[in-house]
Amino acid sequence: MGGEYGTEANEEHRASMHGGKFRHIYVESRVLGLERTERMLARFPEAEVIEIRHYKDIFNRRRQDPAVQHKSQNLIIAAKEGRLVYPGAPVCQSFGNAHFFYTSCVMNCVFDCEYCYLKGMYPSGNLVIFVNLEDIFKEIRGLLSQFPVYLCVSYDTDLMAVEGLTGYVEEWARFVRDNPGLSIEVRTKSPRLCTEAIREAAPEDGRVIYALTLSPDEVIHSCEHGTGTLEGRLRAAQSFMDAGFPVRLCFDPMIYMPGWEEVYGRMIRRASEMIDFSRVRDFSVGSFRISETYLKPMRRVLPRAAVVQYPFELTGGYYHYPAALADRMELFMEYEIRLRAEDAEIFRWEE
Repeated sequence: MGGEYGTEANEEHRASMHGGKFRHIYVESRVLGLERTERMLARFPEAEVIEIRHYKDIFNRRRQDPAVQHKSQNLIIAAKEGRLVYPGAPVCQSFGNAHFFYTSCVMNCVFDCEYCYLKGMYPSGNLVIFVNLEDIFKEIRGLLSQFPVYLCVSYDTDLMAVEGLTGYVEEWARFVRDNPGLSIEVRTKSPRLCTEAIREAAPEDGRVIYALTLSPDEVIHSCEHGTGTLEGRLRAAQSFMDAGFPVRLCFDPMIYMPGWEEVYGRMIRRASEMIDFSRVRDFSVGSFRISETYLKPMRRVLPRAAVVQYPFELTGGYYHYPAALADRMELFMEYEIRLRAEDAEIFRWEE
């Protein structure tokens, strides 16, 4: 697990786990000794393990700086309480599904994207992993007894980025296989390739969808720190397609920068060279938007981040680019996709 984010040759490792070692691991008393807990602790034999009563005693402390903490994250292992499955958020796309939900078995992310809403949502930059997956599964079964469910499982984190530590993507794939009526989306910026374990765990009817968020390298280098390169993500997408999984390509969020048309045009040309767009399940297109509640604290903790300091417009509690600019960016991307796949199914976020 050692090493730092660095060489391209080691990209899958550095962007698929954690770039360094957790120096401190906080563990709730009630999950000590559980198989999942012990398996994770074994990955960090040099870490100081600190027993705690409740994860919020650490995660919700006052006067934390999430941006600084993220540079040297600690790990918290806990059990999640209360409601475990939630209706999908208005800023996210339902992809035409009537019963759209999300769940969070991990809070925060090992990646460090400057525009990520988690920086405004959480008071801490530390990583929380919940080990009581069975409780989440039970709640989902209750929903499935009423209607089919479309579930985002990589919503408040990037599950593929920590798959080597948690194995949760494989566990989710197995759960989907055993529960007809459930479909999940695993969204990621990781270059981690499809593993044999994940492939063998999943159903054969396309109910596990891998959604690769694609960004130009200029955006990746400037504000998606630690994530896979564009080519790394495209290789990952191809590996999942080759394994028979439906793949969604997400050009969302599109980030404005000077010369954005050239930057995004170059990106989609490279993407279409590596991926046969006619084999892609569908595409997601959307420009950056974020809740007013989250952007204000993000601007405080990231005063030099151009991506969050942009003079956005505010409509109905959500910040976004000026309507004309957002429309131009999204229509540009739609046009470029259809040049390469005329019959492509494209989902564009709308208020």
